[in-house]
Amino acid sequence: MNNPPLKRKKSTSAASDDSKTPPDSANEDISGQENPATATINVTAVEVPELTEEEQRDRLHLERKVEKAVFEAGKALMELRDRKLYRSIHRTFEEYCRDRFGYTHRRVNYLIAGSVVFDNIATGTNCSQNEGVDETGTNCSQNEEVDKTRFNPSLILPTNEGQVRPLTQLEPQQQVEVWQRAVQEAGGKVPSARIVTDVVQRIMERTKVPNTYQIGEVCQILVKDNPELRGKGGCWGIVNHVGEFSCTVKTWDGEYAVGLQHLKSYDYLPAECEQIKEISDRISRVYSSSLEDSVQKFLEMLGKLNRYYLTDLEEKLLSLVESEIRV
Repeated sequence: MNNPPLKRKKSTSAASDDSKTPPDSANEDISGQENPATATINVTAVEVPELTEEEQRDRLHLERKVEKAVFEAGKALMELRDRKLYRSIHRTFEEYCRDRFGYTHRRVNYLIAGSVVFDNIATGTNCSQNEGVDETGTNCSQNEEVDKTRFNPSLILPTNEGQVRPLTQLEPQQQVEVWQRAVQEAGGKVPSARIVTDVVQRIMERTKVPNTYQIGEVCQILVKDNPELRGKGGCWGIVNHVGEFSCTVKTWDGEYAVGLQHLKSYDYLPAECEQIKEISDRISRVYSSSLEDSVQKFLEMLGKLNRYYLTDLEEKLLSLVESEIRV
């Protein structure tokens, strides 16, 4: 039997051997080489082109839209409420916001109040930084409403509702002054809610008026120049929370946080306050935007009585509404 032929080893040339790294090269002394930790690495710089003037305007415009988004939501909610655009699907605005947006009544009030403060700051800051003259040369104080689309993009404005919440208890002009001071304390940047609160507290301490209202007390709401209380002038509210500078009052259609300067006590006796509370509860149970306008106006009129009782005719009419609604 023939053995298979042996395979011959293929010889390699010296050139081939020289082209390869010697096996023991890893063990060579590298003490004479440069320390990798201190080695200099050359990186080629990539030049980033500067923004054009148009791109800068676009960026500022888009940034401002992002900043105003939450306040635009508050303005939209205010219009939905004031125009009663929810009336075809919900009985009350509170139910509508809860079902449609998942917002509590308190959250809605914060957003709406925040949007009002934002507009006050934007308008007031724009006027003060231009020495009371807007871009058309008109004195801002003479304008019933300033065009809020023509602001200087460099103005420092609030970016979230929490930053303006401490300002809701102040008058519009005070809101502007406090915000500008908070911006200064933040080093020319958007101040945090904590900074704004600290500035508000310092100002309120200097002009502090003790809150003497008590839970269950009946007060009249004074609108003055607070747009958040629009439509509530002359209404009575029952105090259900006493804060340091404001009270939460319950009216027939919801709860409102009202500054002390916007409240006036009726000085009713405890028994008289209880009668008002009973009337308020009755109106709340039947009040609905789905009612006829004339019936709504009647109920709203009851919510502005400057007495703690109903006349015989008012009592009969309210009882008739209750029987029709079947509460």
